[in-house]
Amino acid sequence: MDLDAVIARIDPPEVARLLFWLAVILVLTAVALRVIPQLVGGLVDRALTRPAANDTQGELSVLEFEKRRRTLRALTGNGIRVIVVVVAVVAVLGVFDIDLGPAIAGLGLAGLAIGLGLQGLVKDVVAGAFILIENQYAKGDIVTIAGATGSVEELGLRRTRLRDFDGTVHVVPNGLIGVASNLTRVWARVVVDVPVADPARIEDASRLIDDIGRQMAADPAWRGRLLAPPKVDRVKTLSSTGVTLKVVGMAAAGERWSAAGEVRRRVAEAFAAADIDLGGP
Repeated sequence: MDLDAVIARIDPPEVARLLFWLAVILVLTAVALRVIPQLVGGLVDRALTRPAANDTQGELSVLEFEKRRRTLRALTGNGIRVIVVVVAVVAVLGVFDIDLGPAIAGLGLAGLAIGLGLQGLVKDVVAGAFILIENQYAKGDIVTIAGATGSVEELGLRRTRLRDFDGTVHVVPNGLIGVASNLTRVWARVVVDVPVADPARIEDASRLIDDIGRQMAADPAWRGRLLAPPKVDRVKTLSSTGVTLKVVGMAAAGERWSAAGEVRRRVAEAFAAADIDLGGP
């Protein structure tokens, strides 16, 4: 191809016009990607009602509020960015005088065909929207969904990603979630079964366990984490090998396992000092 002929066909004013509008679109897109998600995030913050800091029995604690706020901000921010990029692409095509009519008509027919095959995707997105609207769970919660239990690492409109206690990652399409069990919503029961080999020592064992619960409640390390001190609720089982006492307390969201472990540790030490046999193998 003759380079001189190509250069001769170049219209400097037209090139300048294209470069100007491309620069304008690029700058506006960069500003929109930075500013609009922040503005929408501010609207999300104002739309949510912050709970009282001392409301441990409410539907939404301060911690839960923060997790939900971060999740909604991330999702709305990503949605806004997609819209901004699409608008920018359409604007660039318009600068080059590309007729979008035939393309849009073709996309409409293709969209109808594709939509029939994407019913599952639509179901996932609708389910994800209701998860967010109803605040069923948020990032950081420990949940059981579709047979998998773990911490929510990612919550999107299409899928939820969990990491279980062994480190395994589970990716669950939201449309497959029939029942969502949230193990860390505001508060949780601390339940510990304590075996006692000698039924004659039930009273002694119960008194020691209740003392342990009061000591934990007074311990600064557990202040704010333990909402109700563990105490003996009842005799759970009775057999030829002894009895089992059911110990019940209440802890803040996410603290049930550490609180139960601390109860077991203190019970083991107290029983050993009092010469009470835990029984078992």
